[in-house]
Amino acid sequence: MTVLVVSGMDFEARIAAGHGVETLYGHRDAALARVMDARLAQGCAGVISFGVAGGLDPTLPPGTVIVATAVRAGDASYSTDPYWTAALRRALPQAATGLLAGSDTPVITVPEKAALHESHGALAVDMESHIAARAAHAHGIPFAALRVVIDPADRPVPPLAVAGMAADGSTDVGAIVFGLLKAPYQLGSLLRLGRDASAAKAALASARKAVGTGFALLALAAA
Repeated sequence: MTVLVVSGMDFEARIAAGHGVETLYGHRDAALARVMDARLAQGCAGVISFGVAGGLDPTLPPGTVIVATAVRAGDASYSTDPYWTAALRRALPQAATGLLAGSDTPVITVPEKAALHESHGALAVDMESHIAARAAHAHGIPFAALRVVIDPADRPVPPLAVAGMAADGSTDVGAIVFGLLKAPYQLGSLLRLGRDASAAKAALASARKAVGTGFALLALAAA
């Protein structure tokens, strides 16, 4: 059986790809929930949320790897599988561990980040983990989450970066260029985010290599 990797963007799925892995990306909100339910009805070894996340803890710089112990969205909280999480932590001893927050909408301003961190103590936030966790729990399938901070807690996300996230999980370069023609003042913040993104992608690729085949779950099952 395969491990289902749930990501938001195509580059995350490309990093995740490998033996014993099936990737699912480019879906949001209710669409992701529907796709998850249909896919998990067929069964799989486990579900892992994998990719980048917005920083909420001000002590975590871009490129920080996070192995989640739980995912919280509103009043709902979903624990990660303890054995799988322990295996990920052994493979990634330098990773931060703790709570991830899930959000149906982008969290881009510093006050929004601070409020979310203060309310739950979450380390980072993304838009897929809570949906993947809810579906995995509903189907009785092990769930884990491995995310890397891309934008730090003390820095807002440029609106054009959000506009450049295409519905299919790719980057809409045209939308960014067109937006810059109308708002050239965002160029500096976009370039800074690009540098942070490079650090996050490198850390994500390194973490992927460290966890190996099946994101450590298949090796754990075979032990």
